[in-house]
Amino acid sequence: MTVSLLRPPSSLVPPPRTESPPLRLALRHAAGSGPSVGALDGAWWPRSDDLLRELPSLVAVLDREWGRITRVDVNPTTWQPLPREVPAQAHLVKVGRFAEQDPHKLLLVSYRTGRWDLLVIPPHTGQASAGRLMAAASDPAGAPSASALIAAEGSRLDGNPPSRDTGAEAAWESEGGAPLPVPLSMPIGRVHVSRGR
Repeated sequence: MTVSLLRPPSSLVPPPRTESPPLRLALRHAAGSGPSVGALDGAWWPRSDDLLRELPSLVAVLDREWGRITRVDVNPTTWQPLPREVPAQAHLVKVGRFAEQDPHKLLLVSYRTGRWDLLVIPPHTGQASAGRLMAAASDPAGAPSASALIAAEGSRLDGNPPSRDTGAEAAWESEGGAPLPVPLSMPIGRVHVSRGR
């Protein structure tokens, strides 16, 4: 008896993808320093709204930085589809759904370190806007809420600059200072921004 095995030509099978695109993440604090004070601990710029696809690479980095991430809480209107658990780094991360949570924020919980809040920059955001949002969210002086940052960037793009505190600016000028034409902020920690998708 003769048995023949048919194999498809190797040229039809694409090679497996071994390298994933760089993670686009900015953190406000140094690793291991514990949760920082303020509304946000940094920013994450995912490439899609598919949490099942995007979260594992984020968890892989944050597990090393903050300790094992065991839970994330999200606004269900932001992510489609929205799983109840996401496999990441040989463990499952539970996903909480809270409609009252800021839709531009991801809350992460590590059993070892505590709670962390990241601004989630919408995937379709342009690189310049995403860079400004990452810098603002990781500013060591603190940042407003996630939605406030997104709204301020939207106003900036619409040609309406966000409102400024003229009282603080007047005091600064009266003491010999001069206002900066553009807000200056420098993130502390690692910033990973890739060009393209």
